[in-house]
Amino acid sequence: MEELEQGLLVQPWAWLQLPEDSLLAKACISKDEGYALLLSDLQHVWHERVDPGVVDRRAKELNKRLTATPSAFLSHLKDLMGTLLEGSAAPRGVTFSCEHTPDGLMLRVRSELSGLPFHWHFQCTLATPSLVSQHLLRPLMGMSLVLQGQVRELASLLRLKDAEIQDYQESGAVLSRDQLKTELFDENSFLEQVMTETLPEACSIENGRSFAMKLQNLYVAVTRQEFQAERKRHHSGDSQTSDMTPSGEADGRILNQPEQQSSAPSLSVLETLNMDTSLSMQRPHLSKVKRKKPKGLFS
Repeated sequence: MEELEQGLLVQPWAWLQLPEDSLLAKACISKDEGYALLLSDLQHVWHERVDPGVVDRRAKELNKRLTATPSAFLSHLKDLMGTLLEGSAAPRGVTFSCEHTPDGLMLRVRSELSGLPFHWHFQCTLATPSLVSQHLLRPLMGMSLVLQGQVRELASLLRLKDAEIQDYQESGAVLSRDQLKTELFDENSFLEQVMTETLPEACSIENGRSFAMKLQNLYVAVTRQEFQAERKRHHSGDSQTSDMTPSGEADGRILNQPEQQSSAPSLSVLETLNMDTSLSMQRPHLSKVKRKKPKGLFS
């Protein structure tokens, strides 16, 4: 796997609202290697991968009055796409638009560089089935398994909490506030409620905005783990396998995210699950009391 493709793999999907359409997108741009871009409207996936030589030729064709190195063009494109993928307002004079073509999808960019108009066309063609699997199918399957495991662990934890509370009650403890009282956790009832109430809303994928906004950290954690496993399979015994961050990733990073350590996959999963399932009510404090003078189970 090339460095640009490695960097693209661990980038999260972003949601773009363009005048013509809404798209999911991810990109990796390196001033030394070129760029790789993926776009999807949830019906098709388009891809473009170009090196600095192609960038130089296309820039000269589209910008007759501009003279700059490929790295300068790539650095400018990285800034423009970073703004777009982060969901920030485009700087004054910068516009993005897309157009369906017979061969794929074109993303047009208009801006200024060194005080002169700058135009760029990302000319994407249909992605191969292997790319779709690598960037969508396999990560989504991994994310589903992680979330399924989370539900099992939380159900087990709730059963243990019920047993703990019952033990306190049998020891004579009482609730200091009646509104904190809860029913025993029934996993079957909970799953039925999910199927009837939560599932319809969750399956309303629409334009993919919720997926891109809410599950970025989990997606990145899963793709990083996939990259680690693939690299171990191909480089078993190599002393360099301890460093699992793609060497081109730092330069190809689009979203301004902090650099993560080699243990980032597991940490990202934990942080994501904690963030997405956090409860507004803080965990009550438990206190045992004597049978004769109960002072309350929760303070």
